[in-house]
Amino acid sequence: MIFPDTLLKEVRSITRRFFELPFEEKTKIKMTAMTGFRGYQRIGENVTEGTPDMHEAIDCYREVTKGMYGALGKTMEGCNQWPLNPPNFKFLMEEYSSLCTELARKIMRGIALALGGSPDEFEGDRAGDPFWVMRLIGYPGVSTANGTDIPANDTGCGAHTDYGLLTLLNQDDDINALQVRNLSGEWISAPPVPGSFICNIGNMLKIYSNGLYESTLHRVINSSPKYRVSVVYFYETNFDTAVEPLDICRRRTGGSKKFERVVYGEHLVSKVLTNFA
Repeated sequence: MIFPDTLLKEVRSITRRFFELPFEEKTKIKMTAMTGFRGYQRIGENVTEGTPDMHEAIDCYREVTKGMYGALGKTMEGCNQWPLNPPNFKFLMEEYSSLCTELARKIMRGIALALGGSPDEFEGDRAGDPFWVMRLIGYPGVSTANGTDIPANDTGCGAHTDYGLLTLLNQDDDINALQVRNLSGEWISAPPVPGSFICNIGNMLKIYSNGLYESTLHRVINSSPKYRVSVVYFYETNFDTAVEPLDICRRRTGGSKKFERVVYGEHLVSKVLTNFA
C-alpha cells in the first residue's frame, strides 16, 4: 500500500497548529468521562505510574455507540471530539487513521507468518474488527512548559508499555526524545527516521505470542528547547476479544501458557480509568 510521506508531515503540522492555540480554545474539546475519555488534556493531566507527564494531548478512539459492547464498553461510549480550528482537522485525521488501520493489518499478517501461523491468524474473532486508539501529543521544550523552566531530564511521558497489538509512531524528524529499554536494562535512544514509523509491540501481542514478542518498554524525555509533536496510532484486537497464547506459540515455547486470558476491553478500561489526574 502507499502511505504518502506528505500525509505523515501534514498530520504533525496540523497537530502542532492546534497546540499553538490559546488554552481557552483548546479546552473547547476538553476530555471528560462524559465524552468517553475523548478530547484534549492539558500538560500534567496524563499520569504514568502516579507521576504527571509533561505533555498535552488529544485522545481519540474508534467510536463506540450506546450498547455496542454492552456493559464492557460503557466507559468508552462516545464520539471523537475534533476541533473546528485548524480547519480540515477531522477529515485529515480520519483519513490518516484509516490508512494506519490498513497498514497495521498488513504488518500483523507478516507477524502471523513469522510466528508460524497462517496470514489470517489475527483476523476473525481476534482482530478482524479491530479497535484502535490515537493520541496526538505535544511535548514542550525544556523552557516552554507553562512559561517556566523545567529540568532537562523532566519526563514527557513515563516508562510504559502499550496496551494492544501494534503501535505506529509518527514523530518529528529533528528531535531525539523517545527512549526504549533494551534486554540489558539500558535506556537507548530511538532516533526518528524521516518518512518512517517507529513500531512498538503491545501487551496483547506479547500474550498471543506467549512471550516470543516482548512489549516495548519506552519513555519520552524531550531535552530539546523545541516543542515536539508525536502522532501515535494504536492497533488493537477486537474490543471484546479474550486474548490468550496461540497454540502455535505455546508449542514453540515449551507447551505451557505463560500468560492468563485477558479481555482486551477490560484491560483498556482499567488503564483509562487510572491514566488521568
